[in-house]
Amino acid sequence: MKFTFFSSTLFFSVTLLIGCSNTPEKQDIVMTTIPAASPQISTMGRTHINNNDSLLFGFPGVSFKMEVIGKILTADLQSSTGNSWIDVIVDEGEPTAVKVTNQLQQIELFNFADDDKHSVEIIHRTENWQGQVTLKQVTLTGEKFLPAPPSPKRKILALGDSVTCGEAVDRATGEEKNSRWWNARESYGMLTAKALNAQVNLVCWGGRGLVRSWNGKTDDANLPDFYEFAVGDNDPAMRWDHTQYQPDLIISAIGTNDFSQGIPEREAYVTTYVRLINKLLTNHPQAHIALTEGAILNGEKKTALIDYIREAISRVNDSRVHQVTSSNYPGDAQDAHPTKEQHAAMAKDLAPQLKALMDW
Repeated sequence: MKFTFFSSTLFFSVTLLIGCSNTPEKQDIVMTTIPAASPQISTMGRTHINNNDSLLFGFPGVSFKMEVIGKILTADLQSSTGNSWIDVIVDEGEPTAVKVTNQLQQIELFNFADDDKHSVEIIHRTENWQGQVTLKQVTLTGEKFLPAPPSPKRKILALGDSVTCGEAVDRATGEEKNSRWWNARESYGMLTAKALNAQVNLVCWGGRGLVRSWNGKTDDANLPDFYEFAVGDNDPAMRWDHTQYQPDLIISAIGTNDFSQGIPEREAYVTTYVRLINKLLTNHPQAHIALTEGAILNGEKKTALIDYIREAISRVNDSRVHQVTSSNYPGDAQDAHPTKEQHAAMAKDLAPQLKALMDW
């Protein structure tokens, strides 16, 4: 085993010589392992770098991209609960959903007969509360890791609840609801970003709101709280450094859970939203902010939230803050969350509004 230093990152290279006594030719098999925080891996979304250069993440949509020349690529991952799921996409092909266990496991990302150039993307499908995932390292059997693929220059931050997280996008008829149903990749936020050729960070939490959760509780960490964390919602060691990701556009689609137990008191709600908006304006001085009522509310609740948003914008009185509209997409008989097709329609509704707003 030999150790090679490159760009201050430790690589582990193992070279095995395969041959037999009556065969003069020998074939080198080169295996190269790099940690998840290596510069050869392009990362999108909030992560926490551990001491061993592994990456911990919990928000949905966190993604890793790499390009290699090789035959076999594996990744070592672990979920805190065993209920986490990822998508693996090879050479921009069809995604494969993989469940991540609560024991460190080596997942084969691809296996080809010959050395060739390949691209791989890993996307976190599930949420913080369903399990936090560690990507420890990736190992290539083959020639080399190529430089990390570039990310889009435009940047979006999408704040929200279970809808933004992609809950029940991949519902299955006759199946009890489980964590595989979550699919951030097909959520309106990621689809909208794709349509606008932008990166996106999903900072969302199912069941939470602006001032209270779906069951009326006010002591959970709601959007103004979990917005402050890289992973989870209350560990001081995991607080997020907002300078690491400066979005051009922030989408806030919060409120459905606040209104699930009835219309919340106006002044407390508007005051809290004003405080959050001002924090966003301060933390992200180049960003425009688009507030929307989201897809699930309808009737008097939708009307009330739209009015609350309008008043919050009026009080902030900043030209960078805007209101955008959402159509009602109530899911189906199986689940109240929008379907995959409805998420696609939501993105189709939202993208033109944001494109015009940002002059993109």
